[in-house]
Amino acid sequence: MDLLLSPPILFFFLGVLATMVKSDLEVPKPVARLLSLYLLMAIGLYGGYKLSASGLTGEALAVMGIAILASALMPLGTYAVLRLRLSNDDAAAIAAAFGSISAVTFITAVAFLQEADIPYSGYLVASMALMESPAIISGVLLARLAVSGSAKGEERSGIAGLDWRELGRESMLNGAVIVLVGSMVIGYATGEKGWAAVEPLMYDPFKGVLCLFLLDMGLIAAKRLGDLRRAGVFLISFGIVGAVVQGLIGVGVGWLLGLSHGDTLLLAILFGSASYIAVPAALRLALPAANPSLYIPLALAITFPFNIIVGIPMYHAIIRAISATPPT
Repeated sequence: MDLLLSPPILFFFLGVLATMVKSDLEVPKPVARLLSLYLLMAIGLYGGYKLSASGLTGEALAVMGIAILASALMPLGTYAVLRLRLSNDDAAAIAAAFGSISAVTFITAVAFLQEADIPYSGYLVASMALMESPAIISGVLLARLAVSGSAKGEERSGIAGLDWRELGRESMLNGAVIVLVGSMVIGYATGEKGWAAVEPLMYDPFKGVLCLFLLDMGLIAAKRLGDLRRAGVFLISFGIVGAVVQGLIGVGVGWLLGLSHGDTLLLAILFGSASYIAVPAALRLALPAANPSLYIPLALAITFPFNIIVGIPMYHAIIRAISATPPT
């Protein structure tokens, strides 16, 4: 309930309401882009600073390795389920989105932890950056392998026809990843002294900027709801159930590794969120036949609101409940 009544979430609802009543309220695109760059930069700098303070420990390397592996493997199960109802390319595109991450959901979870005064480790920011690309590559491979496997003497348009250089550029060198990773490296290199110099700009205004950004997300998400009307109950249900299953896997992994409350919550959000920025940018090149009116609004209008309204407090409650029973 505290999260629902927090200013960022209420501004998200305000954006949804403004769209539903057909208000002319809007956030100019250049301003929205500036807000997202600020949030990514602030998260990256703080994560790099925290990582420099704790160092690259065995735990940090283990979690980052698991994050990469999870991002690469989660699309396999998602794809298998979605192929029951969807075309090959649409199933692969949604699988890639659900294997990747939502930076905005992660940022909202960070704001929740800061409000609750729950610490988290800088290496979770690194894990977020590392989980962008493997899921995209896995999703594209699934789609291309299926095409190659079904060709049987016909013209094969599988892996050989893929522009790997362009795919790698879109998935690993897009603007969001560059800002996040670059800021984290700068935060790590400058350490406590560097963070002290930028803290008044990068920490204190953070929640206010998040309010503006989630207002814009509410406006956009409400507009995308109409695109899902023809998707049916199956796909809309998957946007919630799939996110919860993956999020609970993240909680389980954090519990088994003995991670702190904050780190486990962020790991659950990384596992259970879906990308609607980096994945579409890459898939428009690699899987042009996939329908963006399915995988973009599913991630943005269903999974994203569910996670920030229900998912974050739900995982928080679960982690708090099991924290008294550490793994043997």
